[in-house]
Amino acid sequence: MKNTSTIIGILALIAVIGIGAYVLTHQPAPTAMTPSEPSSTAPVASTTEESATTVIGKSVEGRDITAYHFGSGSDEILIVGGIHGGYEWNTVVLSYDLIDYLTQHPEAVPQNEKVTVVPVLNPDGLNKVVDATKRFTESDITETLAETIPARFNANTVDLNRNFDCDWQATGTWQSRSVSGGTAAFSEPETQAIKSYMEAHTLTAVIAFYSSAGGVYASNCHGGVLPDTNAILTAYADASGYPAYQDFNFYDITGDMVNWFAKEKIPAISIVLTNHTDAEWDKNQKGITAVLNHYAK
Repeated sequence: MKNTSTIIGILALIAVIGIGAYVLTHQPAPTAMTPSEPSSTAPVASTTEESATTVIGKSVEGRDITAYHFGSGSDEILIVGGIHGGYEWNTVVLSYDLIDYLTQHPEAVPQNEKVTVVPVLNPDGLNKVVDATKRFTESDITETLAETIPARFNANTVDLNRNFDCDWQATGTWQSRSVSGGTAAFSEPETQAIKSYMEAHTLTAVIAFYSSAGGVYASNCHGGVLPDTNAILTAYADASGYPAYQDFNFYDITGDMVNWFAKEKIPAISIVLTNHTDAEWDKNQKGITAVLNHYAK
């Protein structure tokens, strides 16, 4: 009887050992974690296509002037909105619509191109109407057009589109009003930001958004309209449906931004929206696409 119990015990031990060996040999091998592989608690980088941003300057009151960059080509197109702050807030809406579009459709930028969008050149002026540090919509604007007039200017009460170096004067004209052009060309930090950006980058074209007259306008600073300015003027107008004009002749303009770019031999056009409340995205998306296609290689 004792021998029988011993034999049974030995057989049970052998069975346990056999089962354990089977389990060990049939378990999946542990996966080694390489140094580049995140642990379960480490943050994972987003794969969403987003633009790169840089702060290209500060306003009089210290607000950031931010540029959004798309593409990595050697040719760069600069697009500027909000030069007249809260008075032309719809140009800021249009600029952000463009940023959204290029973020969602990076393929819209040709491989040889880089597109840089400065949605708000005059954040202090915009801040007089709406919080300039946040995205906003038309419903956030409560002031009437007449109430937004002081928001056209920067915190030094300078009209930034009279502060560039083409026919600059200390006193400029806006419609029937006299406005400050600053103490000298580029006396304002906002216009200095654009000047510095131009000097540090090779720009093939510039598009500036304004309101309101409804048209595409060529740039010129006593040297005639550049051939490539005429080319993108025609391309934008034909695609968007805006009428094209060789010059802005409603009244004399001094210190104008796109005319200064023309002086620097950089093709530039002004897109003047039809009114002060509509961004007219569909029209402008077609116009911008036409300009991008013009420069695609």
